[in-house]
Amino acid sequence: MSARASLLLALHSSSDCLAVGLQPLAATEPPQVLAFPLGRQLSGALLPCLEQLLPAPRWTEIGRLVVATGPGGFTSTRLTVVLARTLAQQLAVPLHGVGSFLAVARRLVRQRPELAGAERFWLVQELPRRGTVAGCYGADPGALGAIAELEQPRLFLPGAAFAQGLAPDLILPAAVEAPLDVLELLALGQAAAAQGLAGPWQPVLPIYPTSPVDFTPQPSSQVPVVPLPAVPLPGTPLPKSGSGAG
Repeated sequence: MSARASLLLALHSSSDCLAVGLQPLAATEPPQVLAFPLGRQLSGALLPCLEQLLPAPRWTEIGRLVVATGPGGFTSTRLTVVLARTLAQQLAVPLHGVGSFLAVARRLVRQRPELAGAERFWLVQELPRRGTVAGCYGADPGALGAIAELEQPRLFLPGAAFAQGLAPDLILPAAVEAPLDVLELLALGQAAAAQGLAGPWQPVLPIYPTSPVDFTPQPSSQVPVVPLPAVPLPGTPLPKSGSGAG
């Protein structure tokens, strides 16, 4: 870690909007946040957007990183997680992965104080024809930031039961607001820094409650048969050039 490493950087791209947050460690100044509604253009715009807030020559000033790990778009979430992991590895600084639903949960508790006293509440995201992605959250004084993810978001197929017996007002949409949620990432990063948490980069991976590939079995009549080229087995002599039936 550089002796000048004094900045906390947060990246959030689990929706159609990329949000980048920057703040001095120890929160000696207010956070800076930029938001970019990029949609599918993130892959070519991620680094230029980051450099609008923190030019590349200053990346050695980064002392800690936080990244949203999803659920979210498969490609967009993966891109920022890969960037955050690479920066943390190359700069030898801590990295913390935070679920995008957890960031929403923290924001909702701030906006709706009645949630702070709830033992648990669920955040849900409907996926057309696939089911519901849902995760469970609640107050926990021992958790970083005092809000814990009691059940990690996962896919419930249509008709599957979850949050049974819970009041309807404790089942809320997991509506990501990246410019606000990146502030929650910064707050968690500051809390981690204050506690001196290590933050190894290796365990920080995207959360994929649904597979990017549909492995649902199909009837054999619906599965196209694709002929494969003949590949010689190891040790099988190859035919000589120019040989053939005479």
